[in-house]
Amino acid sequence: MQSPEQASSPPIAHLAGVGTALPGDPVDNAMLARTLGVNEEWIDVFIGTRTRHFARDLVSGEVRWSLADLCARAAEQAISDSGLAPDEIDFVVMGTATPDHLMPATVNHVADQLGLDQIPTYQLQSGCAGAVQALELGRTLVTGGGHRAGLVIGGDVCSKHLDLGRDLSGAAPSDLVNYVLFGDGAGAAVVTSEARGQRLALRGVLNRFTGLGREPGQVIDWFGLADRYDDRQAVREDYKAIEESVPVMAVEILWELLEDLDWSPEQVDFLLPPQLSGRMTRRITEQLDLPDAVEVSCVADTGNNGNALPFLQLEALLGKIGPGQRALAVAVESSKWIKSGFALEKI
Repeated sequence: MQSPEQASSPPIAHLAGVGTALPGDPVDNAMLARTLGVNEEWIDVFIGTRTRHFARDLVSGEVRWSLADLCARAAEQAISDSGLAPDEIDFVVMGTATPDHLMPATVNHVADQLGLDQIPTYQLQSGCAGAVQALELGRTLVTGGGHRAGLVIGGDVCSKHLDLGRDLSGAAPSDLVNYVLFGDGAGAAVVTSEARGQRLALRGVLNRFTGLGREPGQVIDWFGLADRYDDRQAVREDYKAIEESVPVMAVEILWELLEDLDWSPEQVDFLLPPQLSGRMTRRITEQLDLPDAVEVSCVADTGNNGNALPFLQLEALLGKIGPGQRALAVAVESSKWIKSGFALEKI
């Protein structure tokens, strides 16, 4: 029988399984520099990312994987890892900044590939915070929406915006960074109303828009028939603003989560910091200043593949976290300045 305290406790969502998908072989800085005709040392020093994965072949330009392909593969792994059967999945939520099409929503192609039908599907259009937004919606659906289990997916195919035929010899660093910073990939988690599989309790989620009156740090354009031949780049970044703002926002997210959870810094066993680039992640982790927490990062080897990153970190966390241990994840979206993060406890 439940105690009065247990009976009055709010319901908790759990992560039962995690899966990821990275396309093809890793592309190192030497190969990327040769393909783009840029300085390899600049990539090493300025970005600090060693390898990344692309959904299309850099030599031929052939597209080998769609975003739906990668997300479906990650979702299959997450379902297998959870121990659930596919027919136990009650919904699919997906976050992405780079859908395959404006319509139909990519999440529905993913559901189709998984053989799922007659269930709700949701797609959230968002950058690096999209995975956390999807996680929060998934939590809401299993704690108060009448569902017992669902898929939460995040992924991006950024290479679709790279013009490999462009002469980059005179490109400014602020433009060139988009060619060397990003990669492609997807990740997924099965969220449940009861502790199953990996038994990770989702203790808290933070999502907050903080961009009122601020210029975007990143813009990704859609091109239609009326403007597809425009000279402007599809992806534009204010990298200086990102470098200045993201570390500050990350610290604010950390302390907001700790305060909401009533956790002390010493109670955090694992830290999943923002995954902008190898260089920036090192800088941000130093400023977060949780010396007793084990850092869980992947961006130096996977590239910045947007909404896939929290799931790639989660997959790495599973091999480290033990019963009773806690993990805290911090993510920042610089497109219009969104704070996000989540907290987990192994039970």
